[in-house]
Amino acid sequence: MRATTSLAAALLLVSLQLTTAGGAAADDNPSIPPGSGTAYTPPKIDGNNPGLKMRDGATLAEPRVLDIVSIVETEGGEERREETSSNLKFALQAEVLFGKDSAELTPQANGRIAAIVAEIKKHNAKKVRVFGFTDNLGTYQHGLVLSKNRADAVHSVLSQQLADAGITYEVRGYSEDYPIADNTTEEGRKKNRRVEVSFPTGGSS
Repeated sequence: MRATTSLAAALLLVSLQLTTAGGAAADDNPSIPPGSGTAYTPPKIDGNNPGLKMRDGATLAEPRVLDIVSIVETEGGEERREETSSNLKFALQAEVLFGKDSAELTPQANGRIAAIVAEIKKHNAKKVRVFGFTDNLGTYQHGLVLSKNRADAVHSVLSQQLADAGITYEVRGYSEDYPIADNTTEEGRKKNRRVEVSFPTGGSS
């Protein structure tokens, strides 16, 4: 009985469909900015299929969409790359792009953004999201303005370097919302002060 149950569980896992972080509920998940997820429908599984060889009376649980994300981060956390089977996201700490409390890009920022441009071209992306974030220091309203201005600055460079690519952009500022690290430490706040650039891979929108 244990062997047949394990087989059924394995088959169920094989049948589950991968999705981006947040999956079908991305727009409802408070830890993920709206618009950054891609919806997928879980596969239908026939619990009565004799090929599953389940014991009499046993049934399969409802299928779930799993969030499988590959995350690569530099040692200091200055750059973070999150990749799924259908989406790619880059997070750049504000300190590598801007001066303190500034939305003016530093000369070093162009090289960082150029690397993202190359990835966008590589995947022939047609929809790109540029989201800005701050830590929880200062007022929320100030963070909204600063995070949006920083997202606008990165968007400006992207749109110039990808002028003929036919890309649609979504640009937003979220202030201290959606932190990716602990705001009670400077190390965490540094990671939360960031600009994210994300896009579906494979030329999808």
